[in-house]
Amino acid sequence: MQVEKTYRTSFLLLLLVLVITFITNICLGSVSIPVSKTLHSIFGGSLENTAWEYIIWNYRLPKAFTALLVGSGLALSGLLMQTLFRNPLAGPFVLGISSGASLGAAILIMGSATFTSWLGITLINDVSLALASSMGSFLVLFCVLLIARKVKDSMALLIIGLMFGSITAAIVSVLSYFTQAEKLQQFVYWSFGSVGNLSWHQLLLLLTLVCLGIFLSVLSIKPLNAFLLGENYARSLGINLVSSRFKIIVATGLLAGGITAFAGPIAFIGLAVPHLTRQVFNTTEHRILVPAVLAYGAILMLVCDTIAQLPNNANVLPINAITSIFGAPVVIWLLLRKRKMVF
Repeated sequence: MQVEKTYRTSFLLLLLVLVITFITNICLGSVSIPVSKTLHSIFGGSLENTAWEYIIWNYRLPKAFTALLVGSGLALSGLLMQTLFRNPLAGPFVLGISSGASLGAAILIMGSATFTSWLGITLINDVSLALASSMGSFLVLFCVLLIARKVKDSMALLIIGLMFGSITAAIVSVLSYFTQAEKLQQFVYWSFGSVGNLSWHQLLLLLTLVCLGIFLSVLSIKPLNAFLLGENYARSLGINLVSSRFKIIVATGLLAGGITAFAGPIAFIGLAVPHLTRQVFNTTEHRILVPAVLAYGAILMLVCDTIAQLPNNANVLPINAITSIFGAPVVIWLLLRKRKMVF
């Protein structure tokens, strides 16, 4: 009873911090908007300063919701992969899904140079870029799922996923070598990652993918707990390994693939947050970890985005740079700390 009360208190504090970081993210930027005015506009009031209202509803609210979805989705997909492969350094992109999204974006951006310039300009926009990235990530996911039906060993599946990532990265490198400097620069900007380019319609699509991934993850909580003790133990509990692994991989594909398609490849959130969550909650029970990583991932991503947008400054830093600054020290700490990680 005391433990449940402690968890309940921790989740309430997480919710409070999440609300504070969400509002702070909306208030701060190149134009600072007072908290009172921000809350007034969010809850349906109209502002005398129409520019503030436009900024809140057409830029900062979609950006804040995108950061929330991206952070929570990547953190959850990282937890799924670390548990499935029992590898503390596994992340949401170990199956090559991010590389597949990068390949789709690279073919659209740099491959379009082989067509007429008019066709290239017509094709490349935010919607077509998200569509091409989605197709690339789900193509790789489809191949991984086919192999997952044949391969019984999770470590072999992990290696195959890394090989898919190497193949797609090699194709991207070849395209980069032959493309024009302008196209290459456009691809590099996409690879920096961004949570500020989504419209409300695109945000709804991303929300659908993330919710589907969360739903499959919740259905997989019991197998996830069993996988921590090994596949033989899970099999002894009557868990269908192939079916459970299939659901976990699909959930990861929906989360990591959808997020990469709409926001670009964003590093370290999926790798670092699950470890931070385990340390704070001191548990390996996924009924606790799944909602906790969702909250921690959203909070960390909102904080990183707030820093990246440089309050009172028109410049915006690449979100990947900020998440790496936060994430890299965590990974180094995980490698150097003496206490053995529980997997």
